[in-house]
Amino acid sequence: MLQKTNAARLLDAAGIPYSLVEYSVDEEHLEASHVAEQLGEDLDCVFKTLVLRGDKTGPFVCVIPGSLEVDLKLAAKISGNKNCEMLHVKELLPLTGYIRGGCSPIGMKKQFPTFIHESALMYDKIFVSAGVRGLQICIHPKDLINFTESKIYPI
Repeated sequence: MLQKTNAARLLDAAGIPYSLVEYSVDEEHLEASHVAEQLGEDLDCVFKTLVLRGDKTGPFVCVIPGSLEVDLKLAAKISGNKNCEMLHVKELLPLTGYIRGGCSPIGMKKQFPTFIHESALMYDKIFVSAGVRGLQICIHPKDLINFTESKIYPI
């Protein structure tokens, strides 16, 4: 039986269907490409959760396909900032409760503004971190968008 994470418990409490999928972790390769390869899934439906800091709004979250890099200018614009930068890795755990390679858009310590790449809507299911390395949540993108109160943008 898989260990339920906080993210999974929150989905359970909300009655949202999902499944947990394990994969083997390689500490040297925390990239989405490694996760997709381990899952046997297309890299474009394995989404990574990135936490950024805007110059006006403070922290916000971008959930993008594993094949993409975040466009900082566009991320700043859609989040109401002039500039933004990736959150420093040492700030991630205290701010979100998650570590690099295990950051979920579900169940952070605080609900930050969240933006999900529009391509998520092309899939019946997408994968996001379950909140720990080695475990992904497979979920319908609209369920994730609604639960996290995300906005859809071409990030």
